[in-house]
Amino acid sequence: MSEVAILVGVELRRSKQTLAAIDDLSPAESLAELRALAESAGAVVAASILQSRDKADQATLVGSGKLGEIESLVAGLSADTVLFDAELTPTQQRNLERALGVKVLDRTQLILDIFASRARTREGQLQVELAQLNYLMPRLAGRGIAMSRLGGGIGTRGPGETQLEADRRKIARRIQSIKSDLDKVRAARGIQRKQRQAVPLATVALVGYTNAGKSTLFNRLTQAGVLADAKMFATLDPTVRHIILPSRRKVLLGDTVGFIRKLPTTLVEAFRATLEEVTDAALLLHVVDVSNPHAPSYVEHVQQVLEEINAGSTHQILVMNKADLVEDPQDQITQARRILKDSQAELSVIPVSAQTGTGIDRLLDAIDAALTLDPICRSHFLIPAADGRALHLLHERAVILSSRYVGDQCEIVADLPASLRRELKSFELPTSN
Repeated sequence: MSEVAILVGVELRRSKQTLAAIDDLSPAESLAELRALAESAGAVVAASILQSRDKADQATLVGSGKLGEIESLVAGLSADTVLFDAELTPTQQRNLERALGVKVLDRTQLILDIFASRARTREGQLQVELAQLNYLMPRLAGRGIAMSRLGGGIGTRGPGETQLEADRRKIARRIQSIKSDLDKVRAARGIQRKQRQAVPLATVALVGYTNAGKSTLFNRLTQAGVLADAKMFATLDPTVRHIILPSRRKVLLGDTVGFIRKLPTTLVEAFRATLEEVTDAALLLHVVDVSNPHAPSYVEHVQQVLEEINAGSTHQILVMNKADLVEDPQDQITQARRILKDSQAELSVIPVSAQTGTGIDRLLDAIDAALTLDPICRSHFLIPAADGRALHLLHERAVILSSRYVGDQCEIVADLPASLRRELKSFELPTSN
């Protein structure tokens, strides 16, 4: 049975912004995003409350008057959970739960819960658990002397070790254990990366705001069948597949977790092993939902996260997805280009529809043009007709421009990757002046 949730947002009048984030979203729009998060977590939203006040209440965030109103709503709607569109202090959360008598979660805890439900691989589960424990550690305080274990006998008089201290030690040990496991994951990924680099295959990573359509685009490009859902963070564990570009080059395409405003620092840190796939990518496909009126703001938030993981300077192609849902995406394209102009001087912008396939050919051409690893070159070969392997390699991995048989040999002009040219160097004809 789904949990019944009440949403609470707080707007600070003096700064004219919500506590959830500093951006161009109105308080109502910020609450709408919280609703989408709650529904993605499986909750049924029964009511939303938005309070406007000069400053946050230190004890309960909302103050005694609004707290009484929330308490009445909880009782009247039989709510199980109250979700705050802000990050609560440990004291505020404890006071709110005591007053309301139901579970109280803030925005960060909600996102962590969604990640926990989406993680499928062992690595993903470890990363989510690490983020949850790092978030929980400072929130253990406040249980008081009632949780102490009083000792008896010589050397044990006094309060002894409190339950709080025992919990902290237990969590600290678990955090160290998880970090050790994730270091092993990182080492394994490093070995896999070196193996991939032995064969010159460039890696292209999909990044973007959650629910921008990355997984739908990934499926369109690779036919991988990855879960594509309207829920936020529908895809958590990264998936890598190869695609063949128009030049016949083969590249690796990776689908990654979506970003969101105020992505919890604990998550960014915990998912660093996964996000290394982004930092090592030769090219980023920055997917944007062009039909969303806040697309430029979302582009800015994704860029901030990329800067945090040292991937801000990686070359990007701005993929304006869902272009079929707007009459003229040019305004959004202009604004998004303006946001990235400092770090992406030669930014390509490609409108596409991952759902219908419109613009996919242009996107593949743009990827081909942007990748400098294993560049395409034109060569002239003379290959014995009996050498089936060499001829097969050319037809599989090169663009044949012309071919003709001269006796028992095949003369071929082709555009091909430099790595394949080196492999077939013995068959190459000298370039005529």
